[in-house]
Amino acid sequence: DRLSGIASEGSSGDEVTLKKALSIRGLDPNDEGIQRVLKLSAELETMPRHLSIHVGGFVLSAEPLHHVAPIEPARMAGRTVIPWDKDDLDSLDFFKVDILGLGMLTAIRKALAMTHEETSGPFDPLASLAQIPPEDPEVYNAICKADTIGVFQIESRAQMAMLPILKPRRFYDLVVEVGIVRPGPIQGKMVHPYLRRRTGEEAVSYPHPCLEPILERTLGVPLFQEQVMQLAIVGAGYSPGEADQLRRDMAAWRKHGRLEQHRQRLHTGFSQRGISDEFSERLFEQILGFGEYGFPESHAASFALLVYASAWLKVHHPAAFACALLNSQPMGFYSAGSIVRDAQKHGVEVRPICIVLSEHDCTLETSTSLELPAMRLGLRQVRGLTRRGSEKLRMARSHQAFRDWEDFITRCDLKRNELDALAEVGALAHFEPSRREALWRIRAPRERHLLAGQAIESSSPIGLPPLRRAEQLTLDYASQGFSLDDHPMRHLRKRLAKRHVQRADQQGRWRPGQQVTIAGVVLCRQRPMSASGVLFITLEDETGVVNLVVYQRIDERYQLAARHAGLLLARGRVDRRGDVVHVQVRYLERLEGPLDEGATMGESLRLRSRDFH
Repeated sequence: DRLSGIASEGSSGDEVTLKKALSIRGLDPNDEGIQRVLKLSAELETMPRHLSIHVGGFVLSAEPLHHVAPIEPARMAGRTVIPWDKDDLDSLDFFKVDILGLGMLTAIRKALAMTHEETSGPFDPLASLAQIPPEDPEVYNAICKADTIGVFQIESRAQMAMLPILKPRRFYDLVVEVGIVRPGPIQGKMVHPYLRRRTGEEAVSYPHPCLEPILERTLGVPLFQEQVMQLAIVGAGYSPGEADQLRRDMAAWRKHGRLEQHRQRLHTGFSQRGISDEFSERLFEQILGFGEYGFPESHAASFALLVYASAWLKVHHPAAFACALLNSQPMGFYSAGSIVRDAQKHGVEVRPICIVLSEHDCTLETSTSLELPAMRLGLRQVRGLTRRGSEKLRMARSHQAFRDWEDFITRCDLKRNELDALAEVGALAHFEPSRREALWRIRAPRERHLLAGQAIESSSPIGLPPLRRAEQLTLDYASQGFSLDDHPMRHLRKRLAKRHVQRADQQGRWRPGQQVTIAGVVLCRQRPMSASGVLFITLEDETGVVNLVVYQRIDERYQLAARHAGLLLARGRVDRRGDVVHVQVRYLERLEGPLDEGATMGESLRLRSRDFH
């Protein structure tokens, strides 16, 4: 694991850096076995690692496909694989269709089903999606404030930083928002010119009057793949067929390098029409970016529809939206704990897992609030409880309500580790509020033959002390990954106050250039290809989140903390642009040591961040 972690961090290219990374992880860089592994790994570099199976794609041919192409079974039952490169399929003129499969489609369908009234007839997801009111100002208000945790596409750190600047106010703004934070526009240096023009800092202009109809909707800045093709036709004299070849070459330029032949062709064509060399070169750089990840306007528009739908659900039905997100995991940037805390922040009452009331999925219940329903956490959130165990529990409960503790244990027939998991998460509070007592009862002898049918003395022979807050927090994180009413930073706050560590809710008062120290649980790490090696870390404390920017030299100096710490302290300078705040990190420290209540913070508190996804 430690070796593969080094490889994923890209340390293998520099021998000095590699040896340092090995030493930091407690490995001997001169060990013969490690040297052999590194040598073999270098030989495997750039080799195919696995068969990539499209979740919803198919190929059509004029005759039975197995007559003209090799077909092999996939690991999933009923699935097959054509082990050909997608570009080879295009070259051979096979008809290939990709159907987009997204977790957000599942989440939106589930959220709409929860908000659907039984009196309105059978639930139709497409009809319900079409009935979402368009251009809702409340939705755009939330988006402009980057209140978008869980919202499709615009929940990433980069998107959330862009939203308060771009300030979407209509649907096409969302199309641009989805398309602009992409390798193509970033690499082609199109992002900042567009933003300056949108905010009025720069006048809208066009490289040539003939290009105005193509670039008008994006303020004179090309952002989409279709625009590049149109520019090639109108501005550089390409035929439609040649423009389509340009599209194909964009999609596969790393494979065969044919994009380079277009550089001079575009340059010559633009020059003949009086279009500047600077624009020609920037456009070609953008084309290279599209080669990394081509993003058509039609694709962005489809995504923008899901952006708006998910944002509308979050604004108007936050409980159903959070519920649907949890029931559709794994997906998105944020953990279940982040989704739950965000729901609580928006006024949703979140109720704990209960063996009497919880279904397998999270569900909605009547709340004391007249405005929002409550959300009951589902059995699926219990780490260690299998789907089969959850179904056995629910099946036993459906036949007859549990009479008492022993009736529950006997009729559910769960494995010991599954009962332990339920006790540790507090799901047995209906019978026994104390988690320690619940674990004691579970461990009572229940042999099928020797003690069959005998009453079990359930109370413990000694007075088990109640759980301290820190111990309960540790159990919560171990059994479900978060706590409903506590946070690790609350236990460290008194100690960190001596080091002048600030809270996330204070960043509204931070000034540009101010030196601050912040600490929290690492939610996610990202290193986009377009970020030149910069590492982005999102920290969460008991009051909110803070975004860190870690440049490469700082990342290398504090790499163990930067890449592996679950709890992190960071010191740096505030970078503020309006409401968008980042901390440019100068120092990082892995937080370890005792909690305020005496337990130890370390391996016992299982913190899982979502890194580099």
